[in-house]
Amino acid sequence: MVDDDLWALIEPLLPPWLERSSGPRPVPDRLCLQGILFVLYNDIAWQLLPRELGFGSGQTCWRRLGRWQKAGVFDQLHRVLLAELNAAGELDWSRACVDGPRPGEKGGADTGPSPVDRRKTGSKHHLICDGRGTPLKVITTAANVNDVTRALALVDGIPPVAGRPGRPRRRPDALLGDKGYDSNRNRKALRECRILPVISRKGSPNVKSIGKLRYVVEQTFALLHQFKRLAVRWERRTELHDAFVSLACSLICYRRLKRTRT
Repeated sequence: MVDDDLWALIEPLLPPWLERSSGPRPVPDRLCLQGILFVLYNDIAWQLLPRELGFGSGQTCWRRLGRWQKAGVFDQLHRVLLAELNAAGELDWSRACVDGPRPGEKGGADTGPSPVDRRKTGSKHHLICDGRGTPLKVITTAANVNDVTRALALVDGIPPVAGRPGRPRRRPDALLGDKGYDSNRNRKALRECRILPVISRKGSPNVKSIGKLRYVVEQTFALLHQFKRLAVRWERRTELHDAFVSLACSLICYRRLKRTRT
């Protein structure tokens, strides 16, 4: 179910319906959102979405998901929740962590042969989170895309986060990464952005205690993949899969925000 507080955040972001649109009256947005969340949590096929629950057909929810993603609803929701967390002092900008483990299966755009699963076609999530594990940005690529090539894109993808006096913040003080992100070019680019690169070098021991600081990114991936629809990619259209990813990130932020208020 969509609780009232979450709906109050989402409803103003939804694109309005035309008052004189032809055809039958559309299923209420709140019920469609509940149907989308049902699929996100339970990973069932759209056509198996139980109509007796009042969510409309799977096709209705699928089309609404695409419409909202095109309007940027889920990215806006994520940004609003990040601002609320920032205002509450719950974002740790002293460091950010990056990682890109385990590709999902199935096909569609942005897929490629997995280098760790007998070259099965799949996709991969690249994630950057703050020092407390709050997801800031997730990028979907083919499974054979190296992590090092997406480090700067993740940093650039952090949205401007308001909530505090002054300009919205977009940059952490430091970026932590494992040896998969070892690149002198990336280190130089990060320093130019006034971000301290804390990245282990290949062929050398890991940076001292980096594992104790980077565990939060693994924890965040575990939270993301508790949403069963993200564990294996079924959507052939990347924008629909990214809609689910953004919605999942927003829900993680919303849970953390609720904890701060209780």
